Amino acid sequence: MKDAYVNAINIQAATRNWMDAVTENMVNMYTPGYRENQVTFKTFLDAVQLDGYLKNTGQGKAIPGTSTENVFLEGNGYFVVRNEEGRIAYTRLGEFKFDNEGVYKASDGSKVQGYILNDHGEIMAGTKSLTSAEFDETTANGGALSVPTTEIKLWIDPDNGKFLGKYDEYEIKGDGILYGKTNGGKDATPLYKIAVMNFHNPQELYQYKDGYFVETAESGRPVIGKAEITSGMLELSNIDFKANATYYQEAKMQMELSNKLISSYKQLLQNALQLLD
Repeated sequence: MKDAYVNAINIQAATRNWMDAVTENMVNMYTPGYRENQVTFKTFLDAVQLDGYLKNTGQGKAIPGTSTENVFLEGNGYFVVRNEEGRIAYTRLGEFKFDNEGVYKASDGSKVQGYILNDHGEIMAGTKSLTSAEFDETTANGGALSVPTTEIKLWIDPDNGKFLGKYDEYEIKGDGILYGKTNGGKDATPLYKIAVMNFHNPQELYQYKDGYFVETAESGRPVIGKAEITSGMLELSNIDFKANATYYQEAKMQMELSNKLISSYKQLLQNALQLLD
């Protein structure tokens, strides 16, 4: 009877955590960049124990952003940002904007990371330029970290009001390249490429705050991602509302059952103690 009672208590605790995770998912149904919680369980002694939480790494739907500076990532991978503590982090939330100093930043103030390009659109690795083929080769060999990233900055010249002193406007295209444009938009010069990283085991990234992750030993080291980038859009949460509603009903039924079991065992224990008297 003791084992059965302990099992019922464990089921109740695990179910409560399950319900909390599902509730959090449903509340964040329309939160841009939110990753769905997925709860896993293991069984022991005919009961259930919470095994852990994983993040759903699937694609969320695209929605219009609040600015053309916002970006949407279609495919696998994460934007790279450097937070206020100087640590590299990863996010799917492309709610980026240029601040008053021309620095491209995430909504939490982190600096978006990218690669400096030369006039031919080749990535600069220090003083050396990399062709597309060479850059892809670093990807294939897992050498992404050998290519340095930097903050993306488009300061405005106070004398002529132009970006970097010579560009009238800018545009972010599907390959993640930011172009400076002149001559009424007819001439475009590649300036930066927004960095995108992926992981062999992205579910094991550690979420240190909503929508922002850091690598772990289990996630593996980052490698260069190949996702498509669309400006002016954001990614909505990747929550399946119907599935989570079903999970909540299942959890509710399991909670009611465990509550009844606990109540029954308490009554049996009370009856046994009265017999001893």
